[in-house]
Amino acid sequence: MKRTASARLEFDVDGPAEFVLSVAASRAYAAETPGPGGETASDTATAPARITEEALAVTQHGAPLEVREVRDHHGTLLHLCEVGAGRVTVDYRVVVDGRLDEPPVDELDLVRYRRPSRYCESDTLSPTARAEFGGLEGRELLAAVATWVGSHLAYVPGASAPTDGAVQTLLDRQGVCRDYAHLVIALLRGLDVPARLVSVYAPGLSPMDFHAVAEAYVDGA
Repeated sequence: MKRTASARLEFDVDGPAEFVLSVAASRAYAAETPGPGGETASDTATAPARITEEALAVTQHGAPLEVREVRDHHGTLLHLCEVGAGRVTVDYRVVVDGRLDEPPVDELDLVRYRRPSRYCESDTLSPTARAEFGGLEGRELLAAVATWVGSHLAYVPGASAPTDGAVQTLLDRQGVCRDYAHLVIALLRGLDVPARLVSVYAPGLSPMDFHAVAEAYVDGA
């Protein structure tokens, strides 16, 4: 299967700043197509999906800006650049061909993603999670948590602040995709199920947009 994703972002910048862009396809799921000499920029040559086309352009006042690549955990590809005052435009496009595989998991992941974090206060929400979902396991638990969050929150664009975490979301009973995902993650972690937030492209939208989803460790993957 061939998938195409794209993004166009425009920023009005008041003064000098460092941009850290997270718009590129993850290298944990797909490898780059080999170059003329057979080399690739990724060590995931066995990935079942391949990036066949990819382009990123960051411009200001009509001139391209220098961009540096940094690999984050799990193959996330970040792009860093220094910008000045004025309009900054970011254009990204990627074509991925093939089947996306399950993400790799190691023991440290299973420890890290059970812990409470800034936006997923699982220690605070653990009593709620145990009262609502005690006795459930595996996919049944995952489905129950997702359904519960979906029925207790209202999707209201602009209702939440960038600093709101799962506890505030539950109190407000409203938010956007990131808020839904943070609450699902916090409840699962409160039940000792490893879970994390994943940034993806939402399909079927024109123009295409970003989307936040929860990813949980269930049935050994």
